[in-house]
Amino acid sequence: MVWQDIIISIAEIVFSISLFPQIYLGFKKRSGDISLMTSIPTTLGLFLVAYAFFTLSLHYSAIISIVTGILWMILLLLRLIF
Repeated sequence: MVWQDIIISIAEIVFSISLFPQIYLGFKKRSGDISLMTSIPTTLGLFLVAYAFFTLSLHYSAIISIVTGILWMILLLLRLIF
């Protein structure tokens, strides 16, 4: 494990935690407040970054990027459903 993997993982965890209130409010209000022009590129970008992390053997960072990408995908689905 390299130190960069730890630093990137910690930052990604903070990003993931910060999305939980938005997801909770989206389900509670039954609304998708995030625009498609924000959620689509962010979701795709996070999955591509996760792939790049895997190729660099930054496995923890890749896994957390996938989790963050899934959270953004939930926001995207909220926007499409509501």
